Amino acid sequence: MPQITSLRLLLSSANHYSPLLSPLKPNSPSLRTTTSLFTVISYSKRRRSVPPFNLRTRNKSTFRETKEREKPVSMEESESVGFNKRRAEGRDKSDKPKTLQLKVRKLNPINTICYVQILGTGMDTQDTSPSVLLFFDKQRFIFNAGEGLQRFCTEHKIKLSKIDHIFLSRVCSETAGGLPGLLLTLAGMGEEGMSVNVWGPSDLKYLVDAMKSFIPNAAMVHSHSFGTGPSDGLVPSPESFDPIVIVDDEVVKLSAILLQPNCSEERRNQYLRPHKEHSEALKPGDISVIYVCELPEIKGKFDPAKAAALGLRPGPKYRELQLGNSVRSDHQNIMVHPSDVMGPSLPGPVVILVDCPTEFHLQQLISLQSFHRYYANSLEKTVNCMIHLTPASVASTSDYHNWMGKFGEVQHIMAGHEMKNVEVPILKASARIAARLNYLCPQFFPAPGFGSLRHNHVKDHRASNEDPVSKLFKNHSAENLLKFNLRPYSQLGLDKSCIPSTTPHSGIINDLLSEIPEIVDAAKEVSNFWNRPTHSEEEQSLTKNNKWMIEEPWLNPNGNDLPSCLENVTREDMEIVLLGTGSSQPSKYRNVSSIFINIFAKGSLLLDCGEGTLAQLKRRFGIEGADKAVKGLKFVWISHIHADHHTGLARILALRRDLLKGIPHDPLLVIGPRQLKRYLDAYQRLEELDMLFLDCRHTTQSSLDAFENNDESKSPDNNVVHCPQAYGVVLKAAERFNSMGKVIPGWKLVYSGDTRPCLELVEASRGATVLIHEATFEDGMAEEAIARNHSTTKEAIEVGESADAYRIILTHFSQRYPKIPVFDETHMHNTSIGFDMMSVNLADLPVLPKVLPYLKLLFRNEMIVDESDDVRFSASQAI
Repeated sequence: MPQITSLRLLLSSANHYSPLLSPLKPNSPSLRTTTSLFTVISYSKRRRSVPPFNLRTRNKSTFRETKEREKPVSMEESESVGFNKRRAEGRDKSDKPKTLQLKVRKLNPINTICYVQILGTGMDTQDTSPSVLLFFDKQRFIFNAGEGLQRFCTEHKIKLSKIDHIFLSRVCSETAGGLPGLLLTLAGMGEEGMSVNVWGPSDLKYLVDAMKSFIPNAAMVHSHSFGTGPSDGLVPSPESFDPIVIVDDEVVKLSAILLQPNCSEERRNQYLRPHKEHSEALKPGDISVIYVCELPEIKGKFDPAKAAALGLRPGPKYRELQLGNSVRSDHQNIMVHPSDVMGPSLPGPVVILVDCPTEFHLQQLISLQSFHRYYANSLEKTVNCMIHLTPASVASTSDYHNWMGKFGEVQHIMAGHEMKNVEVPILKASARIAARLNYLCPQFFPAPGFGSLRHNHVKDHRASNEDPVSKLFKNHSAENLLKFNLRPYSQLGLDKSCIPSTTPHSGIINDLLSEIPEIVDAAKEVSNFWNRPTHSEEEQSLTKNNKWMIEEPWLNPNGNDLPSCLENVTREDMEIVLLGTGSSQPSKYRNVSSIFINIFAKGSLLLDCGEGTLAQLKRRFGIEGADKAVKGLKFVWISHIHADHHTGLARILALRRDLLKGIPHDPLLVIGPRQLKRYLDAYQRLEELDMLFLDCRHTTQSSLDAFENNDESKSPDNNVVHCPQAYGVVLKAAERFNSMGKVIPGWKLVYSGDTRPCLELVEASRGATVLIHEATFEDGMAEEAIARNHSTTKEAIEVGESADAYRIILTHFSQRYPKIPVFDETHMHNTSIGFDMMSVNLADLPVLPKVLPYLKLLFRNEMIVDESDDVRFSASQAI
């Protein structure tokens, strides 16, 4: 039954880019070395000498997942803990195929409202392409779906169910990283699920094929690719870059113009990525798309007086003329044409979205004849707005400026990444929570990493580049939720009314002090934990004087013996950074699962990598700090195939590839379930990821023993209790010596992944310095936890207590608990609640539980369960 993964890693501290893993050969001396940075150790099924631990017995328990279901879900028992066997084996009914219907809407040809709007995903973190919303009364189109789109829509109340079409300007992690999670969310809405049309160049098929490895329903991906692309190593012909009409209805005509890199042979070889057989061939993902949106003209006003003068009686012929049809006069022997009785028509607005990712694409862009009809001197079409997703490095060139100038009096919105945008957080709700936590305890909740950039980069950018484009054209820097109104015609133009107001940090803190005056003293108390010996008489006295602290039992000074691994520990040994602490899908206050383990000079690693992981790294460490963290990664470990644990991986790998381009380095090791390899292999046809994959089942203790004993016939079962091929992991640092020559054991960190409590996890966690355990549900939702194979808060704590773990950090909370989960404080003497951006240094572990009561104070008005429809859906779909 359940097991925890095991792998002995040999990290070299001498060479940053040295091989991560020594080959796992039978009887290899390296397998028994004690000089490695840490080993990842776990225990197989045959090691079961574990005393019983206090988990409530659920003998023969059942759970009716839905009211409509006739038979309850069968449960099995693992020792004394119930779990859903069908779900653990991947056979639960929720995985049965279903046909997701596309939304069919009745169009309104005479739209009263129409606009394009900037959705500022990635603006503050520079990690993904912004999205653009094209809004009609009855339709919604979105261009690009980078990571964070779901979370952005939740924050700004943009309903995903209203989206009909998604268009990709490129098919890569920067523009499509949020697509898998978005499709899964839509598929779970309502009883039958929903779906959208996804459009992109021919490369789209590679992304769809990759997603099928973890999205079981092919029906939920209604994809449409257009044009010819790099197939079998061939470069698309020039004819394939003529405009391709992909949508043409009563409301809008939408065309795509393909764009490929175009340069001399020498420069092409510098740009194009290596190909096994065709060194000069384009690779999928190199093709970019420009979208042209044309609205129909607005017909002139019908003049009844002119119609009467031409001998027409009021009636059906008036309607025919307004529809554009000619009719015969009732009293005169003439034909009456629409132009005889209609006022002048107003041309339909035209919007162009341009994504020119490199200067090599720019050469092709300048030469495209498809745009001639839109140039100012053609008088054929008038462009009203151009949205430039082109990066600033390309958009600032003179060639690009000259091309922009050909369109005449056009409103240009520059949406490429600019450093000044890091000043304005796009996710204001989570930024507000982070600021309040930072005020209370800056040691565990450091200020965002962007603060250092504001002075070093933003000021210089504005001083050195006063936006030269704006001096030549009607140019506007993109801002979050900036609109360009297209209908009604009287409001045609820019609209800044929806741009969110910016709340300064001082304003957030002033609101906090007004709301909770006691927080001032609380912050001082928390600070004193680092400024005086633990549990001093002064601390005990102050604690007694604070009435709101009296009931907290974990402040009792008894039983505060430090584990020997913390002897002489420094702040450069290890730090845990929780990048995402929510479950199922990104939410307003919590991102999905990801944990960054910083070993400082010896590198770093990621445990799980949900959507938005890179953005969270940049919020925590800043742009440059996140780049350094990504370059320093030694490996990424993925617990299981559910999308909320791995869909941020491709973006991390792509950035590392780009950062290390031209620098000698090894591929990044990715350790995960074998389904993940199928996804990554399929995805690499689209975009090179520069990684090496290792199946988790080869890293279990029993698998390692098989290598050591030269017995490759053993094939152990490697699951914790959640879904097929789900794993927990144990990391253990190497022993060290103090100044007296005494051996100090290394720290031990255990991460449960998603799981029901199980004895194997208890055994693997025995004596852990830190146990990071999922706690998806509150204690009163035990049946839901069993049905979904998750843990309740109390169950997670009992696992840690049974294993005698020194500290327990709870994570992976349901969206029912928007800011702080529901918990019973009587069980929290060595436990802490995890928050996004929380940073726990090994040296600060003794203080960790003592901060919890102050967190209760901070959230005393917000410890409620969110029962909104959207959150109930998300909780029911927890995976």
